Formats: sequence, structure tokens, C-alpha cells
Amino acid sequence: MSRLIGRLDRLPVCSLPGGLLLHEARSLLSRTRGLAGLDDLPDRAALLIPRCRSVHTFGMRFVIDVIFLDGDRRVVRVEPYLPPRRVVWARAARAVVETRAGEAERFLAAGIAGAA
Repeated sequence: MSRLIGRLDRLPVCSLPGGLLLHEARSLLSRTRGLAGLDDLPDRAALLIPRCRSVHTFGMRFVIDVIFLDGDRRVVRVEPYLPPRRVVWARAARAVVETRAGEAERFLAAGIAGAA
């Protein structure tokens, strides 16, 4: 079992239309780690980080898409193709979704804002 599968499988998950999986990082450790240190993220998978306004990609080994959601779960910003060693934020955000690069549109189309 890869480190990726093990880490994601231990988190609560919400199934979205189209076979998409939204894993939720609820603990301080899972929120702090995010996707850092992982080799990759499976297609159709994303990580929701509640109570979060910013993310960094230090320690990331792949490019990600970042979706910022406000307190009503509306999209306030999308940062596509964010490379490693960057920091992004959205002042109005209350949660962040991280997914592999190019997948944000798929999650937005599936209604991630309402399901998160």
C-alpha cells in the first residue's frame, strides 16, 4: 500500500457525482500535512481542508489545483496548476480544496461547493 492510499483512506470521505472522492482533513495533523510529501494524487480525488484560508506547496512533489471556498461553500478563488514552493491565499476563504492539476473543473462541475 502506498503512503498516499494509506493517508487518504484514514480520512472521512464524501462521494460526489462522476465517481469523484472528496477526502476531508479534519485533524490538526492531516490539515497541516495536506498533500505534502506524497508522490501523486489519484484521478478523481481531492482533499478538503476546513478552517483554512491559505496553502503552501512546500514539500509538494506534483502540481495541484486549489479551490478556495467561503463560509457558505461558494467558490471565491481557483488557483490552477500551482507548482511546488508557492503560497496562495484568499481572505474570504474558510476552506480549501486541493486536487491534482487539471482536476478543479471536474470538481466544480460536480458541485463541490455545495457538497463540501
